[in-house]
Amino acid sequence: MSERKEFRDLATPEAAREAIDSLDLSPAPETVPLEDARGRVLAERIDAAIDVPGFDRASMDGYAVRARDTFGADEADPAELDLVGAVHAGAAPEVTVEPGTCAEISTGAVMPDGADAVVMVERTDEVGGDPDKDGSEPDQIAVRTAIAPGDHVMSAGADIAAGARALGPGTRLTPREIGLLSALGVDEVPVAGKPRVGIVSTGDELVRPGEDLDPSRGEIYDVNSTTIAAGVEEAGGEPVLYPHAGDDYEEMERLLRRAADECDLVLSSGSTSASAVDVIYRVIEERGDLLLHGVAVKPGKPMLVGRLDRREDVDAPGPSAYIGLPGYPVSALTIFRTFVAPAIREAAGQPEPATATVEGRMAVGERYGEGRMRLMPVGLLDLIDGNLPLVYPVDKGSGATTSLVEADGVVAVDPDTEYLDQDERVSVRLFSPDVRPPTLLGVGEDDPALNRLLDRLENPRYLPVGSREGLRRLRDGVPDVAVVAGPTDRDVDAVDLGGWTREWGLVVPEGNPDGVTGIADLVDGDVRFVNRPTDSGIRRSFDGALDELAADRDASRANLADRIDGYELTVRAFESPVRKVLAGDADAGLGLRETAERLSCEFVSLGEQAVAVRAAPDRVERDAVAELADALDDPTDLLAGLAGYSRKSRNDP
Repeated sequence: MSERKEFRDLATPEAAREAIDSLDLSPAPETVPLEDARGRVLAERIDAAIDVPGFDRASMDGYAVRARDTFGADEADPAELDLVGAVHAGAAPEVTVEPGTCAEISTGAVMPDGADAVVMVERTDEVGGDPDKDGSEPDQIAVRTAIAPGDHVMSAGADIAAGARALGPGTRLTPREIGLLSALGVDEVPVAGKPRVGIVSTGDELVRPGEDLDPSRGEIYDVNSTTIAAGVEEAGGEPVLYPHAGDDYEEMERLLRRAADECDLVLSSGSTSASAVDVIYRVIEERGDLLLHGVAVKPGKPMLVGRLDRREDVDAPGPSAYIGLPGYPVSALTIFRTFVAPAIREAAGQPEPATATVEGRMAVGERYGEGRMRLMPVGLLDLIDGNLPLVYPVDKGSGATTSLVEADGVVAVDPDTEYLDQDERVSVRLFSPDVRPPTLLGVGEDDPALNRLLDRLENPRYLPVGSREGLRRLRDGVPDVAVVAGPTDRDVDAVDLGGWTREWGLVVPEGNPDGVTGIADLVDGDVRFVNRPTDSGIRRSFDGALDELAADRDASRANLADRIDGYELTVRAFESPVRKVLAGDADAGLGLRETAERLSCEFVSLGEQAVAVRAAPDRVERDAVAELADALDDPTDLLAGLAGYSRKSRNDP
């Protein structure tokens, strides 16, 4: 029986990282065609060799003019210029713009001599000529606006000038960088080389996938070769698979030395534990330098770190790096991800993957029973009370991009899980290690003054779910505060931190062409209306006013609502109805005086509405909530310049 080789003193994980850091995995830089450069890392700086653009060009369709010829022009008194020709993209100009003339020009076309600006075609009219009658073209252009030199013109070198630093060393080439290099005429780039990583699986029991397996002999398929190769490629290396090696010393030595001659790093898996047939450590000791044998981690204790000498005729500096991984696939992949992949990424110039995981507890119960794995977007709120952070769902559906900014990460819900209980512990995979949970979580009504208030706090998060939903969530114990506007039918135990009042009513176009004076005109007239959702406080006030009108007419609110064209048409945010009116999609919208005046609409006042900031009683002492309360003690500065807003402190009735 051969002598067993026992593990040496187990190294700490820190010592293992230091040993790997001492290895040289860095390949020489190489030059690759631009079409093959995506994902690679620049090895040196690239400067612009040409101006981009290389000529003064039009940035929109219109007419190339001398700007001074348009001075004083307006809708009532346009400047009439003689049309002398046209310039198209990709063609050299054949006209010159003299005083009093212009030339038709396409987006991207070279500016003709004499012209220093472009007037957009929408601000012009054709004069003269009658293509319908005699086929004649216009001979003059009426310019209905004044423009300045350089308007709608991209000057030569405006994008990037010759000699400027375009990209620096270490830049990872994504499609946008490749686009810039294309614009500069670069067809090949110097990049950091990919570390060549030789992969050798060892063990008499291993069989490559696709070959016949004899379980009676204890044979198993070789999982590690393909698994580790995929990990190498993911980390930015170039995997090189070598034939399977058994536990024969001479065959193993031959394969390892061949891999060392051809690669920057050699990875083996198996034959690293202390048994009679495990011989790799002897190969390393006799043909190289064994730095480490065994690490105090689980799984993954049987790990080797060392160097393998190359043949003297190999054109490569120094020995090849060597790392031996455990044989069990889970252990091998764990050790690879923890210790080896970071070293490969560093040698390839690739960034660390932006992933991290934290533990939290569900703020509310969440039901799910579709029988599929669910990647549930969630937010975090760290109460810093010794407990795990609160985890709350923020899933708005697959089409909602705001979930990306309102969520901190994802909880993977197992297909067999039908319900997550409140306070149940869950793992959150963060979108990035840089994710910082908000210092304060607020929900409820959206409001211009509230936006200003949030700007004064450090890292708050606010979910504009409406007043009613905000109070429901406050009652359920998720947010710190809820912002509530107008009347509400929910009785929630909360502390009033203060607030303000705002004037609400109907937003109408400038001049109020339909003569709207109140809700009665929406009911009785031919007025297209746009409303707010039922969960918003301003909608509650509107419906209350509609109830009063119904009572005066001895009718039902439902009857009057049916007569309002657009009563069921709702938009989410406080500014949205005004935008609908401005776009001509509605004749009146439910909104605020502040928004109407800021966006140059007229306003029909229907009253004032209180806005209150209410806090969960058990959160009042939190620093972020106290900071919010202090800001509300005297909101005068907060409300300055907001039309229709006035102060209401927490002590007001």
